[in-house]
Amino acid sequence: MSTPQGLNVREQPAVAATGSSRDAILSTNGLTKKFGGLTAVDSVDFTVDEGEIRCLIGPNGAGKSTLLELITGQLTPTDGDIYFDGNELTDMEPHRRMDAGISIKFQSPHIYESLTVEQNLRVPLQRTDRDIEAVLARTLDRIALAEKADEPASDLSHGEKQRLEIGMAVTLDPALMLLDEPVAGMSVDETADIAELIRSLHDDGMTFLVVEHDMEFVRKISEQVTVLNQGSVLTQGPIEAIENNEEVRRIYLGENA
Repeated sequence: MSTPQGLNVREQPAVAATGSSRDAILSTNGLTKKFGGLTAVDSVDFTVDEGEIRCLIGPNGAGKSTLLELITGQLTPTDGDIYFDGNELTDMEPHRRMDAGISIKFQSPHIYESLTVEQNLRVPLQRTDRDIEAVLARTLDRIALAEKADEPASDLSHGEKQRLEIGMAVTLDPALMLLDEPVAGMSVDETADIAELIRSLHDDGMTFLVVEHDMEFVRKISEQVTVLNQGSVLTQGPIEAIENNEEVRRIYLGENA
């Protein structure tokens, strides 16, 4: 990936080994965010490897959504650094992080209800020089909404609206997709559809960082899981190791150690 024009490039520091031979596409170094006397994210060293699906879990108030907001530039860190594709982006404006290859889908759908499905997909493409018609056709097929391309987005089900917003991000062909609780409020079938969509996009080479509470969904999609607690990384590893970790089971899964 090329460096965006005007980016203040600084060499990425070494990060802890994760057991993977893949290169890190995202990493944080001592990332901290304080709100007055509250430390929401506390000295987090965190890495997402290129081509993986990384799930981020933890109890309410653990700092998961705050970490995503720091990565996307919606919040400014109190301390620490963020690196994407080897370049520092800690002070980069949010829209330039999107240009660099980071997209996010928030928990609640951010779509244009009065526009059709296809018109929604056209919105992010206004700032690109891509073949719009080809991208639209491919994206509608990927998110399984081709038959509803001309319907108002307001007529879609909750799950379809979530797929549409993922599709809006996909049109930009991001290197890294951030998803904040993508299956919240969904039925079993809708959840399965989102899992299938994420796996399909991953098979095409997309990297994911997913915040999620639904552990069954995490089992379906995750390669590596990072657990946050009180703003800090508690542990990380394969889903099997996470579910067998007594501290995780006590703090997050609500079981007695």
